[in-house]
Parts: sequence; C-alpha cells; structure tokens
Amino acid sequence: MKYEWRDGNSVELLINGEDFFPRVIAAIAAARREVLVETFILFDDKVGRRIQRALIDAARRGVRVIVTVDGYGSADLGERFIGEMIGAGVRLHLFDPQPRLFGMRTNLFRRLHRKLLVVDGRCAFVGGINFSADHLADFGTMAKQDYSVQVEGPVAADIRHACLEMLDMHGASAEAAKVEQPPPAGDSRVRLALRDNRRHRRDIEAHYLAAIRAARRRLVIANAYFFPGYRLLRELRKAARRGVKVRLILQGSPDMPLVRLCSELLYDTLVRDGVEIYEYCDRPLHGKVALADGRWATVGSSNLDPLSLSLNLEGNLLIDDPAFAEELDRHLQELSSTCCRRVTRKVARRGYWWRAPLVFLSFHFLRHFPAIAGQLPAHRQRLHSPASDDQQSLDSEHSA
Repeated sequence: MKYEWRDGNSVELLINGEDFFPRVIAAIAAARREVLVETFILFDDKVGRRIQRALIDAARRGVRVIVTVDGYGSADLGERFIGEMIGAGVRLHLFDPQPRLFGMRTNLFRRLHRKLLVVDGRCAFVGGINFSADHLADFGTMAKQDYSVQVEGPVAADIRHACLEMLDMHGASAEAAKVEQPPPAGDSRVRLALRDNRRHRRDIEAHYLAAIRAARRRLVIANAYFFPGYRLLRELRKAARRGVKVRLILQGSPDMPLVRLCSELLYDTLVRDGVEIYEYCDRPLHGKVALADGRWATVGSSNLDPLSLSLNLEGNLLIDDPAFAEELDRHLQELSSTCCRRVTRKVARRGYWWRAPLVFLSFHFLRHFPAIAGQLPAHRQRLHSPASDDQQSLDSEHSA
C-alpha cells in the first residue's frame, strides 16, 4: 500500500517516557475493540510491567490485543512475563527470533525497529520510545532523551493497516476487529512513512531527501545514530552551501560509543560546508526527529544510519503543520542552547591525520552500502508465537 497525506488529524508531541507512558496506558485502558502494538524493546522492568498489566486488563475485558516484539531487542523476556500475557488472551508474537551462539544474539540484521501502537483504529502512537525504564529520568545518567507523537484522525487508519499488513506478510494473519473509519480530529496534515525490505525499501530516506532539497531557510535534524547514506550527506552539504541554516543535534553522551565515532568521521566535511553540529551532553540522545522551514516535521523510529536506512523495519510520521513544527523547533532550540556543545572546525579536525584514511573509507562505504546490504543474510523473516510452544508442551504432556 502507498501511504498518502491525510488531512484532519490532531498531533501532539510527547517528550520522553514521562509524557509517553501515561498516555499509552490511558489509551489502552480506554480501548473497546482492539489494541495493536509493535515495538523493538519490551523489558520486564517497572515500565514493561505497567504496559503488560494494561494490555492484560484490556484482553480480559474482551479487547483483541496483538503485540509484536522484536526477537533481538526483546530477547530476554522471561517465561512468566510472556505466560501471563498469553494466559490473559494477549496474542504475542516474536519477530524473527533466532538461537544464540555462545550466549550471543546472532539476529542482528533486519530487525523490527518500529514503535507503533494503535487503539480502536482511532488513536495511535508513533516514535522512538521503547517500553523500558531507561526512557525515564530516574533511570540515571543513561536515561534516554527521546520523542513520540500521539495522533488521532484519518492517518490512524493507515497506521493500523501497516500493523495488520506486517502480521499478514510475516506469517501471522489475524482476523482484525471491526472498527469504524476514524473521523477528522484536527487540522494537521500527516503521512505515514515506512521502511521495510519489500515494497518500502527507501521511502523514509526519500522523504528526508525531498525535505532537504526543498528547504530554503532552515533544517534541524536531531538523530541518535548519525551515519547516513551518501545521498543524504551530499544534500545536507548542498543545502548549507546554498544558504540554508542546517543544524544537526547528535549524541555527545553516547550509549554506543562506536556509533559516535562513526559520526565524528563526518564532522569536518560537514562543518567545512557550513553545517552546524551540536552534541547533546546531558544523557544519551535516542530521538529521531527533524524539521524544515517551520512547517515540515518528522518523528519516528528511523535513525540516519545504515541499519535503519537499509535493513530494519522502521516507521515515521511526516507532519505538515506550522504549529507542531514551531513547538518542536522551540524544544530543539532550548536543547541546543542549554544541553549541547557546538562542534567547531577546530574540534572537528582534531586527529585529522589519523582520521583521514577512515574518512575516505567511510565515504566509499556509505556510497556502496545499499549494495553491500543486499548481500547480508536475508533469510525469510517470520513471526513466532510463544503460545504455540505452550500448546505443544500441553500436547506432549497429554500424549505421555
């Protein structure tokens, strides 16, 4: 399905778990017919248990609840946690689980990285926040800075369709609950953008490229893992050279130091062409948001790195709404001025003598990565239901 712009939506920015989790739990508590969830991470911690309880309560009052978690990101869910959900009637699926090798997870590539939640086909959440306690400030210095949006209106039907289509395409067809087409709920024009390994391989990247090329005044991109494709790098530099004020907000307090090192290889080239780079230093930045010319914005799960742009299943919302863009812009400006350090040309060139060969290699790597990605393991992805294991165990006990 090709997703189009939808008029008549309401969109609200949610910052960090403090905003996000109460809204999600309230929406699930209000569900009457259906709750669909896709997430990379669901942990058995204080947040995961609150989400689990809300989903169990919904299932017990007759709501159809279907939850899909990634087999890599949520590999450590315990049998009790899973069993409680299945026992209450929640349909739980693991996306592409694979056996471990010497205790290590091996299913690194082509992960379900989307974070989508739809209630009754009317209210939906899209963003980068996982169901885990590290998205709350009280987690400590490694608590993540991240974003999601709550949306109501016609685009919620597209998000629901994406969730049902993913189940169908990966071998877990489910009879959907009957829900009405959502009525208009606001003035925002919104579009769903997906990335998968079938029909939407470059959709999110293409939307970023279009926004960068169309920008005339200002671009702001806040992204956790920044090592984009060659085309994106080239367009960012061209935008800065034609007078667009381009600002990148990247990790300064990384949760994955290797990823930050990759980003740093690109600093000098970008700064030299006039791109402003700010490193967010309060805690790890996990957000994936951007805005252009005070009108276009995107919030979602897609990083600007090879995994998100060429391998993972991702989901972003594109938002055409000056009021929303202004709110996001105010927040990012405050972040830049109070919690970030600016990367100067002098800083960007530190260690250039040993970085230069890596910079050269990284540019050629980015130029050819889409072709390289096509050679990486591409086994048929599947959804596995732990409920089938439980049934097999019962069958074995009865036959014995």
